[in-house]
Amino acid sequence: MSLEKLTTISPITNKPILTRNGLSDDDIKSITANATKGFQAWKKVDFPKRLEIVEKAIKLLAKKEDVLAKELTEQMGRPIAYTGKEIQTAVMRAKYLCKVAEEALKDTPGDAEKGFQRYIKKVPIGPVLVLFAWNYPYLILVNSLIPALLAGNSVILKPSPQTPTIVEHVQEIFTEAGLPTNVIQYFHCGSHVQLEAIMRSPEIKHVCFTGSVAGGLAVKKAASDRVELGTGLELGGKDPAYIRSDVDIKWAAEEIVDGAVFNSGQSCCSVERVYVSEAIHDDFVSAVQDVLKGYILGDPFDKKTNLGPVVSKRSAEAITSHVKDAIEKGATDSTPDNDSFKSPPADGNFVAPTLLTNVTHDMAVMTEETFGPIIPIMKVKDDKQAVELMNDSQFGLTASIWTKDVAKGHELAEDVEAGTVFVNRCDYPSPDLAWTGFKDSGKGQTLSRYGFDQFVKLKSYHIKDYPK
Repeated sequence: MSLEKLTTISPITNKPILTRNGLSDDDIKSITANATKGFQAWKKVDFPKRLEIVEKAIKLLAKKEDVLAKELTEQMGRPIAYTGKEIQTAVMRAKYLCKVAEEALKDTPGDAEKGFQRYIKKVPIGPVLVLFAWNYPYLILVNSLIPALLAGNSVILKPSPQTPTIVEHVQEIFTEAGLPTNVIQYFHCGSHVQLEAIMRSPEIKHVCFTGSVAGGLAVKKAASDRVELGTGLELGGKDPAYIRSDVDIKWAAEEIVDGAVFNSGQSCCSVERVYVSEAIHDDFVSAVQDVLKGYILGDPFDKKTNLGPVVSKRSAEAITSHVKDAIEKGATDSTPDNDSFKSPPADGNFVAPTLLTNVTHDMAVMTEETFGPIIPIMKVKDDKQAVELMNDSQFGLTASIWTKDVAKGHELAEDVEAGTVFVNRCDYPSPDLAWTGFKDSGKGQTLSRYGFDQFVKLKSYHIKDYPK
């Protein structure tokens, strides 16, 4: 039979730029069988050697920054001024995971007793399937790949068709670093039937998925009839920010705009809802307008550009529909004049940042994930109302509170329903903290020492000295 062709469409020009072949049915069988072979060999490699190989691969990744950054801009549209930073951050994050790996994976001794040895060992689970998104592909990938490998598992990678070359580079880099054959494999696939077949394969022991809530539910459903198949789900967000009346307004406005529109708002932890104390609301809106006047929407290969296109026509239409719905329900388009917003390149999926005021929770822009450069601002009367509105969401990935009174911010954070709560910061997964979602934002965690837990199972050893 003919193989499925997967074509990457440039978000800059809407023209095809890459084509990759999908899977055959024989490929499905061989890739899972080979993953088991790779696992059986890799799990017997001692931890120091595993660490040595992974650290060498991280160094090789860093050396390819310029090439990888250019490809990211081509394939997903982020301005070239920022794509290199993703590689740098991925390297930093991977180094941190290497640093904490030995402690995270160490044995736990049982109670001391003469004549006995008892301990709990963390052993690898087996082949892991990693399904990851296009918006920050290297960052998302290292979250799972590094701890999975260090724990002794083999890994099968399935990238988004939007950024297909990531897995090809990663496999090449790790092979050069000395990783044995079949420990990392990859495939390109657009067929849900084939993907489900791989997940249901008895060789696969865990699935890591980053993407939409609908995609996460599909993964969970596919895993539901296999007891030992685990899932780690990093899903959507509708992350709120609360601006208290005591802040430096200009500073807060700069931070919020960056948190909302960086990467054209295409981040699960971008700021998607802004609640502002009524005492400073009008001044804050004015400050946000001033910040937006300085942004440049345009050609992502121009180093002066702040904002490139969104990933697809479909995404642009969804973002525009949220703005339209809000305005039809009474919101005000308060976006300042900016020539670059009015005349972006004609062929790409360019969506200008939009500042919306007079918004309510009756509008999709305040309840559904927008995943675009939209800043909806809502006036609140006090801390209590702000926290209630922040929690009025099906999502709970991150949230931020902005205030000079850090102690009060810390206090309010206790009542906010989110996996990460920032005070005076946003949109930053810190590698030493667990990255996890509440509600529909996910299940399980990555990063920190707890990010290793999904890739191991506990095995107890109870050894008694021979009595004679």
